[in-house]
Amino acid sequence: MLTANKLMPQGGGLAPVLLRRAATIELDWDVRQKSRFDTADSQGRQLGVFLPRGTAVRGGDVLVAEDGSLIKVIAAPQPVLVITHCTEHGTPFDLMRAAYHLGNRHVPIELRPDHLKIEPDHVLAGMLRSMHLIVREADEPFEPEGGAYGASGSGHGHSHGTPPVGPVLHPDAYAGANAQDHGHSHDGHDHSHGHSH
Repeated sequence: MLTANKLMPQGGGLAPVLLRRAATIELDWDVRQKSRFDTADSQGRQLGVFLPRGTAVRGGDVLVAEDGSLIKVIAAPQPVLVITHCTEHGTPFDLMRAAYHLGNRHVPIELRPDHLKIEPDHVLAGMLRSMHLIVREADEPFEPEGGAYGASGSGHGHSHGTPPVGPVLHPDAYAGANAQDHGHSHDGHDHSHGHSH
């Protein structure tokens, strides 16, 4: 088995021709957030990856094997929830609110200017729909934020105590989290409307 213990973020400093010739590995986030794992590259070689603890591998990163060969990492498509704001009943600010509430639950989130992505969770999907957001299932690469304290994306090196089990829903903000129909106020008048997010 070939060993790789060096990571070049986004292949920084490598000539494009070297990146084009490099073998590849396609991995989902569950594997890429680990610092030690076994895989096989596009040339059929068995590869043991041993990186410093807490290191996460991102799509576009390049691993350097013990023999000097390069292996480019591709973020594999995986099941995700794609979250967008409802243009009819909400605003783009709704995404910021969603990111805040998901972040409070230490949920890994991929942040984009026009959408968020999280791993599938039916309880969180219901909460987000109750916030007038559109949630759809997809198979796409997942690159969650690394956090303010490091690039691992899965932790940041200090403890907050024991996390709660499952999401904690505030009764006022998320009443009817699993409801498909919801009512809210527009310009001072209340009305209900049914739509599926």
